[in-house]
Amino acid sequence: GHIRSTVIGNSIYKIYDFLGYDTMRINHLGDYGTQFGKMICAYRRWGNKEDVIREPIKSLLSYYTKFHEEAEKDPSLEDEARAVFTRLEHGEKEETELWQWFRDESLKEFNRVYDMLGITFDSYNGESFYSDKMPRFVQELKDKGLLEEDNGANIVRLDEYDLPPALITKSDGSTLYITRDIAAAVYRKETYDFYKNLYVVASQQNLHFQQWIKIVELLGYDWARDCVHIPFGLVSMEEGTMSTREGRVIFLEDVLNRAVEKTKEIIKEKNVNTDNIDETAKAVGIGAVVFNELSNYRIKDYVFSWEKVLNFEGETGPYVQYTHARACSVIRNAGKAVEEEAGKGFNSSYIASDSAHKLVKLIYGFPEVIIEAGEKYEPSIVTRHIVDIAQAFNKFYHDEHILVDDPEERKAKVALVIAARDTIKNGLGLLGIKAPERM
Repeated sequence: GHIRSTVIGNSIYKIYDFLGYDTMRINHLGDYGTQFGKMICAYRRWGNKEDVIREPIKSLLSYYTKFHEEAEKDPSLEDEARAVFTRLEHGEKEETELWQWFRDESLKEFNRVYDMLGITFDSYNGESFYSDKMPRFVQELKDKGLLEEDNGANIVRLDEYDLPPALITKSDGSTLYITRDIAAAVYRKETYDFYKNLYVVASQQNLHFQQWIKIVELLGYDWARDCVHIPFGLVSMEEGTMSTREGRVIFLEDVLNRAVEKTKEIIKEKNVNTDNIDETAKAVGIGAVVFNELSNYRIKDYVFSWEKVLNFEGETGPYVQYTHARACSVIRNAGKAVEEEAGKGFNSSYIASDSAHKLVKLIYGFPEVIIEAGEKYEPSIVTRHIVDIAQAFNKFYHDEHILVDDPEERKAKVALVIAARDTIKNGLGLLGIKAPERM
């Protein structure tokens, strides 16, 4: 599921950037909370330093899974984990050092995957960053008479808004991520003075967002309405739903590596004309995974299927990238002089056929598509449109003789090919996908 928030968020960032907004990419790491109490407990019992250094994510996940298996048999482990997290919240040296090490090792691995995807962030301030900023808001809630004690815990009642009560601090005094989200929103407003604060988070968290955004509003911050939750559906595997607790997950890095390897085999099989097989396989393989992810409406649940992701026919990333490479090839064959001439103006009567007209119309509609995708926070609108452009271009390519003898006609047709190439490249760029010039 992590691929969804990452690639949807990256595409929405690129769309808003393209529309001229000053955008910030924040990776709000889930690097705090009771799960770290569980992980520290598990590491102390069953952990191995070398394993964590070699494969941080897989090792920590295996400890987390083992913890849940053992806690089924021995529920006192849960109490032990809570006590460990409380010590971490109080800044105890041993727990803090272990937590920091887990975080550093995990980030190294995350960054390796982000590099593969070509994604960078402006800030990695995650939950832990806000751990010392929460008391202020707990106090504000008290001062406004919004906080209520309930069996030793502190809650905010939201009945009149048809929402269940929000738990702010547990009976042992430890905080929850709702408290950290409130602190994070205020920090971002004070630091960046945002116009919109967008959260790309799974639809399972709908209630959580309704609760904390309502609490921010009740605290008197009128900008709460500018905090927008952008939900997305779940990915499941063909074998069933993924579960971190039970260790049923597909690792994103494995998916990307497998996609690149499989693409390399296809390139060799088809004798594809490329100067650098590795680079092309990387651009096409990773592009295929990202494109597949962004071709679904974000709110839809879908089943991850290798066959569909790496299919080079039909409405897929490789098909669109191949179309871009084909357009590049036409322009190369036309020669530099024709390319330059085409940029200076041409006689549009030469591109009046049905297939040319359809392509022109789609290219012309591209700016509107980007605006709509931005307004709806929906990258799949861009994906759909560049598939349409690729299909229209291929029809034009098959129907028309482009590099004709007549210089004026050739210039007009090459100008249309250039416009198609540029639009497809821009569209792929907005999805965070490379556009190879040869394939």
